[in-house]
Amino acid sequence: MPSFDVVSELNMMEVENAFQQARKEIQQRYDFKGTSTDLERLADGAILVKAGSEGRAEAALTVMMEKMAKRGVALTGLDPQKVEPAAGGHVKQLVKLKQGLKVEDAKKIVALLKESGLKLQASIQGEKVRVSGKKRDDLQEGMQRIRAAPLGIPVQFQNFLD
Repeated sequence: MPSFDVVSELNMMEVENAFQQARKEIQQRYDFKGTSTDLERLADGAILVKAGSEGRAEAALTVMMEKMAKRGVALTGLDPQKVEPAAGGHVKQLVKLKQGLKVEDAKKIVALLKESGLKLQASIQGEKVRVSGKKRDDLQEGMQRIRAAPLGIPVQFQNFLD
């Protein structure tokens, strides 16, 4: 029986490349000279934006998002938190990376496929949703419906077995 898996992952190599490009641009740009604006990778994979003011933090985040978009990283996979005050009159902003399907998102995908009327079976298996059906055309239609749905997370399809 044909099947595929729905997952939510970011290409971490492209995230790292975009992060390095953004950091380099922030260090070299004239409007950031003399400010203490910087990007930092944390142990859990999140990114910390540090700046002297809220406007500078917002500008640095914009630079990073532009670099991510150019490298093909889905911006829905980024979760910027609120800007918080830091020591010495500076501000910081944490940008979390969304990895893996949460149970709520997986349930949305299963419900979306059930209400579509297609003859597909969807089951939640950890951080992925396995979708199977008898016809390959139904699976491809299911993929298109999942892509078109406003889920708010990056979605990829893996292990398409015929």
